[in-house]
Amino acid sequence: MRRALLCAAAACGVLLLSTDAAAQTRRSQIEGFGGLTFGSNATSAPTFGGSIAFPLTDNIQIIGEAGRLTDVKSSLLDLVTNFTPVDVRLSAWYGEGGIRFIASPHSAVRPYAEATAGYARLTAGVDGGGTFGGIANSALAFLGSTEPVLGLGAGVMLQGGPLLVDAGYRYKKIAAGNGLASALTLSGDAIDVNQFRVGVGIRF
Repeated sequence: MRRALLCAAAACGVLLLSTDAAAQTRRSQIEGFGGLTFGSNATSAPTFGGSIAFPLTDNIQIIGEAGRLTDVKSSLLDLVTNFTPVDVRLSAWYGEGGIRFIASPHSAVRPYAEATAGYARLTAGVDGGGTFGGIANSALAFLGSTEPVLGLGAGVMLQGGPLLVDAGYRYKKIAAGNGLASALTLSGDAIDVNQFRVGVGIRF
């Protein structure tokens, strides 16, 4: 009887140790996100994309991200174009890489902060206007520019098993590039973008 109890206790100890070891295993993750850009100088518009993260330690991840900002023109210009038959937009596809500092490695709730750098492809376009709009978009396609982008962010991850939910804020600073981008953002040398987003992902 005593031997059986000792064997059972030993088996439980091995099980607990193996479970704890699994919980501490560093895991990569991939997620998709959607959200909204906002701010006093930027149009409120949808944003979406995806990201991937690889662990260096329990508290540091290397991250990569790609996404689209559907409209980053000035909110004042957006207000003006509401009274015209056409809508001018300035969109950006971007890609970034960086580092994330993440707390509470063994908790279901994990706050984090991150810094990124990369490039954004700025493209102007026109919605509406019929034939004129089509001609304008063909011409504007040649005026796009690829510019550096820097990013900072913070948020919190909720994770359970392989699933995670990520809610956070991002600030991105994009070089305005050519005169067209500067004119559409009324911002001079740089475009400031605030972004709130929610993502859903898988750890693997």
